[in-house]
Formats: sequence, C-alpha cells, structure tokens
Amino acid sequence: MELHTKTGTGQFDMMAAPMRVGRVVLAVRDLAAMTDFYRKVLGLAVLARDDETVRLGVGDSVLLELRGDPSLAASSPREAGLFHTAFLLPTRADLGCWLRFALQTGLRIDGASDHIVSEALYLADPEGNGIEIYTDRPAEVWWRADGTVTMSTDPLDAEGLIAAGAERTWSGMPQGSIVGHVHLRVGDTDLAEGFYRDVIGFDLSARYPGGSFFGSGGYHHQLAGNVWNSRGAGTRTPGRTGLASLELIVLSKEDRDRISATARAGGIFVDDSGDVLTLRDPWGTEIVLRGA
Repeated sequence: MELHTKTGTGQFDMMAAPMRVGRVVLAVRDLAAMTDFYRKVLGLAVLARDDETVRLGVGDSVLLELRGDPSLAASSPREAGLFHTAFLLPTRADLGCWLRFALQTGLRIDGASDHIVSEALYLADPEGNGIEIYTDRPAEVWWRADGTVTMSTDPLDAEGLIAAGAERTWSGMPQGSIVGHVHLRVGDTDLAEGFYRDVIGFDLSARYPGGSFFGSGGYHHQLAGNVWNSRGAGTRTPGRTGLASLELIVLSKEDRDRISATARAGGIFVDDSGDVLTLRDPWGTEIVLRGA
C-alpha cells in the first residue's frame, strides 16, 4: 500500500494518485431529459454537445458523457454494470449546501450515510443510474494499523451537514468537484479482484460482505464492485442503457505499459491503436485508460 497523497489540509490530493477516475459515459434513451437532470439537479455544466452526445462537467473538465439512443432497452439491476457514479465535492459546506437545495426543491434522496471516510447522499437519475454525492473526511482517519480502510454505514448527521453549508447558496457544482469513485455491479468479487487489482493494478483497500473496494495512492477507493443485486451475472447484454464506458486516468506510461502487458498475458484483448488503451472487464464493461 502506498502512503497517503495529501494536501497540507489533510485532504487527499486525487490529482497526484497514480490512477483515478476520469469521465463516466452513460448510454441513455432520453438525451434531453437526462441532460436537464444532471444540469439542474447536480449542477453540471454542458461543455459540448451534438445530436447524439452531451458532455457535462465543471470548469473545463468533462466528468460525464451522455450518449443518446432512443432504441436502447432498459438495463436491469440484476445485470453487471453501474451501481453508482460518485461525485466528490471539495468541502463539507458544499455538500451541506447541496442537501439544503435538494430538500427545498423536493428532490427524492434514496439514502444518506456516514461512512467514516466520507459523508454521502444517494439518489438516482431518471433512467435509474445510481448517483452518490459526497465529501471526504481527512485522509488520516481512514486507515487501520493493518493497512486496510475503515469504513462503515452509519446514520448521517444531516442537521450538522446543512448547518455547515448554511452561509452558501447552491449555484452549481463547485470548482474542484470530480468523479471521486465509481461503484460497479459485478457477478463475482473474486473475478473483480482478479481484474481491477491484478490486471489494472489498484490496491485492494477493503472487503465487505459481497463487495470489494479498490484504491490508488492511498485513497479509500476510486473503484468498487459488489454482487448485492448482481451475483452470478454474466457478460452484459448489448443495446441497453447504463454504463457505456469508464475512463481511468493513469499517470505513468510505465503503468499503462504494465497493464497492457499483463492483460495480454492473461488473454484479455487490448486495443492500443490510438492514444489510449481500451480493454473490457470480465463482464464486458469498457475500460479506457488515458494519460493525464
């Protein structure tokens, strides 16, 4: 396990992690409605669009790409795919400000948890894709002496969170917000570990019943995979809504070369015909590896 990469405030510096999530690409049926949701509810800005694709983000960073196709069938929660995309806000005050906005606008919130490493709120978009919006606690509180992350699912102090953001008005996702992690539905956690740890190279930061959590550079997790609804799921069915592609930023060319060689040695097809590496996990989810 690598040592924590932190800023002077004790907050984790995601940009310095060897690997992190870049953008999440969703296949959607109603491109206009989904664009409106992510723009109005989460406060993402439209950075580029054409008839079939909308890219949304913060500043000049694309965090989410929507690809529209009205002919798609709805994905099932029993299939492998996306469990949730987790948007990381810079401060607790930012999260409290968004929570007050959500309550004032009557937005349905499906869950709220204190995970020790973070405070998190959960909801779903109009096509059923899970969303987490969260903020981290300082990195030094995350780790046990045995080198694993201490996480839990405890009640959230919603009143304290709202109070922390009382002096702010929500006007869109703040600068510095990123996709902090992506949680996947997988068919088998051992297979997930064999791919995301042994091939891609993430550290296994925690195991919970039915779930494995993967971190890089000392983060609690940039990726996770669970079988809570999808145990035994096979290869994903084409032509369905949901996760179309997951981009991972891999800082080191040496790491990208290692991933390519390890994948090929394991019989995994790797497309390196462009500036990126593209491969698929055991359930057919496209993973795109890009330099910073």
